[in-house]
Amino acid sequence: MNSPTPRALLRYASKCLGLGQYLHAPGDGRSQPRIPACALVWSLLIVRLLREISFYAVEQLVRSGCRALCVSQSFGDDALGYFTERLDPAVTRGALIATLHRAKRNKAFQDSPFIGLAIDGTTAGHSAQRGCQMCRAQRDAQKKIIGYAHQMASISVVGTGLSLPFDAEPYGPGDSEYAAGQRVLLRAQSQLGARFADYLVVDGAYATATFLHTAGRAGIPVVARLKENLPELCQSVERRFAATPPTHVYRDGKDRVEIWDADDFAPWETLHWDRVRVIRYRQHKPDKTVVEAQWLTNLPSRRVGSLSLYRIAKSRWEIENQGFNDAKNRYGLEHICHHHANSILMVWLLLMMALVVERLYRIRYLHRGTHQLRSADQLCRLFWLSLSATSLNTG
Repeated sequence: MNSPTPRALLRYASKCLGLGQYLHAPGDGRSQPRIPACALVWSLLIVRLLREISFYAVEQLVRSGCRALCVSQSFGDDALGYFTERLDPAVTRGALIATLHRAKRNKAFQDSPFIGLAIDGTTAGHSAQRGCQMCRAQRDAQKKIIGYAHQMASISVVGTGLSLPFDAEPYGPGDSEYAAGQRVLLRAQSQLGARFADYLVVDGAYATATFLHTAGRAGIPVVARLKENLPELCQSVERRFAATPPTHVYRDGKDRVEIWDADDFAPWETLHWDRVRVIRYRQHKPDKTVVEAQWLTNLPSRRVGSLSLYRIAKSRWEIENQGFNDAKNRYGLEHICHHHANSILMVWLLLMMALVVERLYRIRYLHRGTHQLRSADQLCRLFWLSLSATSLNTG
């Protein structure tokens, strides 16, 4: 197999993932464009995978004249600001959904018995001054404004060996993560369809009757962290589980996992479920640390066993670790390229597109047969080396 290059990645995205039409028509709203949309959108994708996070860095790379980037025309950073202000987010969201459907048809998730979705919120961009209507004031303990930030709820495929973030919903002043999470869930389920995913996993902040009913209308079972915001259920669970031994004890790799599992807890007053299933797990690690948590769900035990439910609950951390942490520490999620509400949203969505394409390419396409799985860092270095080799050959 030839060494990975940006050109090979573009060919894979266009043909294998079916993104060729999107890359040529990404929802460009410019009235009289002089620079082709395909050059702008591909530059935003490939330069993000090279871990350059600013529009100025994109400008410098495309103006370097390196043909291996596969960007047909050079331009300034102001062109990227103008372009992203006018991009239609619905087109990129639709392309991400289509990519997930193609990945499922191509059996990218076949090694997992369940396909999960996870929703969570995060802060993605700070500024000293308010720059647009989506800026949310950040306050200190005395309620004094100390800055502004952009925040969003995001949704990702989890539990399959491929963490694929595919949508973001910003929330600004007067809005909340909770409301944005419901919007992103309903939009995702309407586009993905009820049969795409087997479960939705969320943190305890979403364990409310309203959100659980919203998920029910969307046709997806929920696994939610059980915390003290549901005191009656917590007390009932504590009384029962404290007085009984674990329902099951498993070995999960090097860990010993004790699980208490019961599916006949009464719902709280506003929850329109017949019964609530709750598991408590106690994970004993080799270094003697113990991790304990409780989760509630409407997944029946006849469909999902205790060990599978434990693993489903643990998959929630993927949106934190392979989603937000990777995006912030490696790909510049918190950097504001251009302080305009639509531009910020489009940069988020294009970053997610870059991650989806990169992970499908690296983990599934390059890993075919006996080829060793490359890390994201290794792939990034190979991309840079290919650009350097091309520059030396043409210099």
